[in-house]
Amino acid sequence: MRLGNIQLPQRLLIAPCLFYVFAGVANASSGDRLPEFKRCVTDCISANCGKGGPQIPLHHGALLWTCPSECDYTCQHIVTSQRLSRDPPYLTPIHQFHGKWPFHRFLGLQEPFSVLFSLLNFLAHYWGISRLKAEIPASYALRKYYIGFGYCGFASWTFSMIFHARDFVVTERLDYFAAALSVMYGLFYAPIRVFRLDRPSASATDSSTSRSSTLIRVWAVLCASLYCAHVFYLMFIRFDYTYNMAANVAVGIITNVLWTGFSVVRVRKVGRLWAAWPGLIVAWIVLAMGLELFDFAPWGGMVDAHSLWHLGTVGPTVWWYNFLIKDAREDLQDKRLKA
Repeated sequence: MRLGNIQLPQRLLIAPCLFYVFAGVANASSGDRLPEFKRCVTDCISANCGKGGPQIPLHHGALLWTCPSECDYTCQHIVTSQRLSRDPPYLTPIHQFHGKWPFHRFLGLQEPFSVLFSLLNFLAHYWGISRLKAEIPASYALRKYYIGFGYCGFASWTFSMIFHARDFVVTERLDYFAAALSVMYGLFYAPIRVFRLDRPSASATDSSTSRSSTLIRVWAVLCASLYCAHVFYLMFIRFDYTYNMAANVAVGIITNVLWTGFSVVRVRKVGRLWAAWPGLIVAWIVLAMGLELFDFAPWGGMVDAHSLWHLGTVGPTVWWYNFLIKDAREDLQDKRLKA
């Protein structure tokens, strides 16, 4: 999932929608403007994309590769190879095309390692939800919120795999909106746990329980409204990459501050290492995000900083589920001791 890659407002008519779904491309990049690249694509399409041209391999066609897109992909690598072999060398031999590095695809997948690492994140959430369901009783109040976090993770990483497999406007948008949903849900359930909004006051009465439920419902409506307003703005008013990134970062920072503060308070209260896990996980994620800031041309034409960022989130996801389970067990044990 990239934080700055969605474009063009959604069209309301079917024909333009189909055009942008299957023909849309990302923002123009420096490689797109190279005369040799433009010339190569034009010549390739003229020579190969008429009647009697070469057939697209079945597995490429299944991922919606067309003759023009095959020419585009081939020319990216021809131009890149020529620039790398130049003597004296260019200061910047490798350029991005259509917002991406010239990756070597695998089985038609545009960014194979980003797909693979997104799959690992998906499996981490699958493992986490399975453990939550097996080890936390259904009666535990926070269980449903934790499982909701897992399902948001499913959506986020599913659309990440689809987007990195083939970059179209529609796959890009679904990836971004699913990522924003996951970020917003993180903000939703964090204060429920940190401040125990699910728990009525010490003098547990029907009215206090009702107030607790009402507060969570109001908070849920507020978060859902903010998310819908975010998506509406991007789809129907203006797709602003800077705004999209700023919104996600702002929500993420608030969530991270909540969990870091929770760690500090819990460590002081219980004096155990596991209570510091949320703060340590936040630190891990912040360090991994640095990969997004220091982009570089892909190693071997396949592994770039963005794919490594996806790899860097697998471990924290597994660790996070371990924390949720440990925290729930401690909470349940405290309840039994007070009973």
